[in-house]
Amino acid sequence: MTNPAQPFRPHDLASDDQTARRRAALYSGSPYERQYSYARAVAIGRHLWMSGTTGYDYPNDRLIAGAGPQTTQIFDNARRVMAQAGFDLRHVVRVRIHIADPADYDAVMDVYAQTFRGIDPACTTVQAGLFDPEIRVEIDMDAVLDDLA
Repeated sequence: MTNPAQPFRPHDLASDDQTARRRAALYSGSPYERQYSYARAVAIGRHLWMSGTTGYDYPNDRLIAGAGPQTTQIFDNARRVMAQAGFDLRHVVRVRIHIADPADYDAVMDVYAQTFRGIDPACTTVQAGLFDPEIRVEIDMDAVLDDLA
């Protein structure tokens, strides 16, 4: 969902100077985006920056259980938001993964590896205290539209 005050269309990612500078805020439907005044992602020209995303199933308003399934849900959420601006996961160049419990590392990284095999973005994984003990993982990403993807 783009900001209704600034409608966004994928052709706005064209390379001319005027559209290359256009900023589009993209939303997932999470109530927290409006409550705390942030976008799930921001696209400017051929670049996209995605906020930290957790394993919430927003249409059903529930947190998926378990680190692996949450990671799968995160990538599903990311695909939907990126598609609003003509991006998808093959355009991801940088991933930052925050894992609450180091014991979940393999479950998270197995889903990550399956998702990004052949894309191989730069990746950093850290242990971090997350604000809700049921949230096992949070991931943010950067993407670039390029001729290689």
